[in-house]
Amino acid sequence: MTPLTYFTIVLGLGIIAQWLAWRAKLPSILVLLAFGFALGHFSGVTIDHYLAGNDVLLSAVGICVAVILFEGGLTLKFADLKVSGTPVLRLCTIGVVVSFLLTYATCRYVLSYDWRVASLLGAILVVTGPTVIAPLLRHIKPSRKIGNVVKWEGIIVDPIGAILAVLVYQAAIAGNVHAAKEEILHALGMTLLVGVVMAFILAKIIEFMLKHHLIPDYLHSVFLLAVTAMAFAASNSIQAESGLLTSTVLGIALANQKSVSVKHILEFKENLRVLIISVLFIILSGRIAISELQDALLPGLILLALLVIIIRPLSVFSSNILSKSVSIKDQVFLSAMAPRGIVAAAVTAIFALEFDEAVHAGTLSPEIGKVTHQMVPIVFIVIIGTVTIYGLLAAPIARKLGLATKNPRGILFAGASSWSRLAAKALINDGYDVMMLDTNYDNIARAKLEGIRAQRANILSEYVEEEMDLTGLGQLIATTPNDEVNSLASHHFVQVFGRENIWQVAPMDDDAHHQTAVAGHMRGRICFPSRPQLRNLENFIAQGAVIKKTSLSAKFTIESFKEIYGKDHILLFRVSEERGLEIAHDEMRTPGPESTLYALIRPEDA
Repeated sequence: MTPLTYFTIVLGLGIIAQWLAWRAKLPSILVLLAFGFALGHFSGVTIDHYLAGNDVLLSAVGICVAVILFEGGLTLKFADLKVSGTPVLRLCTIGVVVSFLLTYATCRYVLSYDWRVASLLGAILVVTGPTVIAPLLRHIKPSRKIGNVVKWEGIIVDPIGAILAVLVYQAAIAGNVHAAKEEILHALGMTLLVGVVMAFILAKIIEFMLKHHLIPDYLHSVFLLAVTAMAFAASNSIQAESGLLTSTVLGIALANQKSVSVKHILEFKENLRVLIISVLFIILSGRIAISELQDALLPGLILLALLVIIIRPLSVFSSNILSKSVSIKDQVFLSAMAPRGIVAAAVTAIFALEFDEAVHAGTLSPEIGKVTHQMVPIVFIVIIGTVTIYGLLAAPIARKLGLATKNPRGILFAGASSWSRLAAKALINDGYDVMMLDTNYDNIARAKLEGIRAQRANILSEYVEEEMDLTGLGQLIATTPNDEVNSLASHHFVQVFGRENIWQVAPMDDDAHHQTAVAGHMRGRICFPSRPQLRNLENFIAQGAVIKKTSLSAKFTIESFKEIYGKDHILLFRVSEERGLEIAHDEMRTPGPESTLYALIRPEDA
């Protein structure tokens, strides 16, 4: 197999795996790992066949992980820490120490590994996985507070795990912790100094250049990609493995500066992250033989069981003793959210190779080398197990604890005019989550008087994006009197709800020539059959229109409904057992039996 064929297959399998995972509603890592193991087993070819040495693989994996952590840092806003800062700090300090010690004890005394291997596994497995946590959070949609805790922990703890692994490696090479005390303290100090200072300086330089338009727009994303890679390499050349900390801090610093927006860069990095994860997991898992997985199966399962049942819960509860900012329910959910991902896999692969080189150099004994060969398959077993267990259990646990909604199909109304208040009230009466935003004080006051959850806020404000709790909401209807605001809101919230769940009321230029109408890709989907405009909806309400809820059956079909109400109705929503609450629209499939319709009808037809 030629290198071109191999890398083409890897890329193709990675994207197919992502698509299959999306269709089957499975964590993508599980499908990627299965494809990687299958490729290595059936083809007999791995990435090592095309590399002259391990240095190329180590460098490539390191840069890819740095980009992933930089992208993760770009999603972390200090505003999130107003209510979640204390639990994040506790989990990343006390929780890390407890997790490290308990994992070390398990590997040392239960699995009988050498202290060096046990310490390294303890350091690596304190990490969670931002590449796994982000998709899980999108699926679970927990409350903003607990979601922020999980997100911050998953990203911050990764460089901490890498730094711990470096310190353990220093002690392993020296023979014991006491002999390496000076080297460990020096490595820790240099890592923190290089990582934080370099990241802060680079962030200020980038902020200045973006603010003064010294970089053209089309180069923003690739420029930051290059800077991240160079920062990672420069940090590592000064102090080993400090590059991951530099990348994370650089992302956080850029995300929290106020001079320029980096949202467009984040969108590019999210797409790049999917590509990197797809390729890396297949390449790294393809290097592991099935026989190696079988040999490591028993110790891997023992470690997995103790991590899930004992170590994670103890680290969460011990780090939040006497804490008033995290409830017992929150701690139970946190105990069920610690999947390992690409960082654990990559760091393990890196240090397994480092240990091999130390064995060949005579620094470590050959016996240690035999044990270190089990580290990679053990960590992959832990990755597979934690992703499977937490992927299956986290969502039901969150719903049972009242921290998430099973199928968040509630509606966020941008605009609280009379028609939307009437529609919202009908949905609330049937138990659906509804939230209304408007800058008009009278509209918000009326909504609150009618028992509707509402806030006076601009749908395009940073407050809505960064601080509002959107738990239970899965769809947006932009229905302000300003068509341009509706279009901007639709475009803005694609990353939150997904393009298929973004709607706007038909604009005034809906039937205009393409030369004068706003481009279709700048809008959301137009809601409601026959595409009524806001003025049509408001006029209908002014004439006394009411909301009619109708259940369809095999005898009373949609045709029966249309015969009764004719053209003098506006179909708003459909509820089906398969998809839940849906916004009605022109391309909607014909509602079948067991569907429920919500429509605006004339008062005399009620």
